[in-house]
Amino acid sequence: MSNARTARLTRRGLLAAGGALGLGAVLTACGDDGAKDGGADTKGSAKTGPWSFKDDRGTTVKLDEAPRNIVAFTGVAAALYDYGIEVKGVFGPTTTKDGKADVQAGDMDVSKVTVLGNVWDQFNVEKYAALAPDVLISTMFDDAGTLWYVPEASKDKIAKLAPSVGISVFDRQLTGPLQRMWELAESRGADMTAAKVTEAKKRFEAASERLRKAAKAKPEIKVLVGSASPELFYVSGSNLSIDLEYFKALGVNFVEPTEAAKKATGGWFESLSWENVDKHKADVIMMDDRSSAIQPADITEATWKQLPAVKAGQIIARSTEPILSYDKCVAPVEALAEAIEKAKKVS
Repeated sequence: MSNARTARLTRRGLLAAGGALGLGAVLTACGDDGAKDGGADTKGSAKTGPWSFKDDRGTTVKLDEAPRNIVAFTGVAAALYDYGIEVKGVFGPTTTKDGKADVQAGDMDVSKVTVLGNVWDQFNVEKYAALAPDVLISTMFDDAGTLWYVPEASKDKIAKLAPSVGISVFDRQLTGPLQRMWELAESRGADMTAAKVTEAKKRFEAASERLRKAAKAKPEIKVLVGSASPELFYVSGSNLSIDLEYFKALGVNFVEPTEAAKKATGGWFESLSWENVDKHKADVIMMDDRSSAIQPADITEATWKQLPAVKAGQIIARSTEPILSYDKCVAPVEALAEAIEKAKKVS
């Protein structure tokens, strides 16, 4: 295996742990607090006749009929669920240690899907084959077409069992992948004119405008994006990640890691020891909400507790891997807008 390939796989592992997106360091692995009443009114719908979809690799998948046996990365499945489409199997962070739904599972009833793998590098190929999948759908965090959470060691076996669709979440703004997931759901037969769907899109647009106004009114407020692991604290840059690129375009003033620090991670983030967690000055801190990362309430490091933003209580959660439905992306945008509106300059 070449050094370049090894480096790429290492970055993928870090991404899963939280590393490249604002991460946690142990390789284990936009939620809205709204109603848990299931997806849109189109649940289970499917078009009749031939189906095709051109994904972000430029690959067109063609089937004799719309796929019914869908297997997807957990976050993708959660987004499709919001549009009324249920999947048969999932892979990726789905349940927590206590058996509850992981944050990336959204509103799905995780007891009703077959979990092929709950952590990084875990994917039960035999169970996958038994589902007789029509299509596998995942996101992509690079420009090489690498399907997220599909293990390198078994990807060829998996590819032989069903065609795949990849939705890119790399180096673009959030609205792009949101639109692509919309198109995918629509192609599968979801009713994109349903009130729940159209209203969610309007709420997202309103939240985005609120964030734009908040950032314009308080350009001095500096926002740091972080993630905690037992050994290290990670500071994400605003490039490459779909949510941060979008927020930056709306005017949010992000703290940026140095270019030298980001170089080793392909531009994603900077690693800091807990002794140096105060390297960057910030007024608001967004913290990785994934189960692979230590949550703010559980951080015991004294250096963390002394950060001005922490002492001021100006900490919010970040949906590091947003669920790509408009419904689930409303809350993260509103939360950042509110945080900036209320923030005091403490840096």
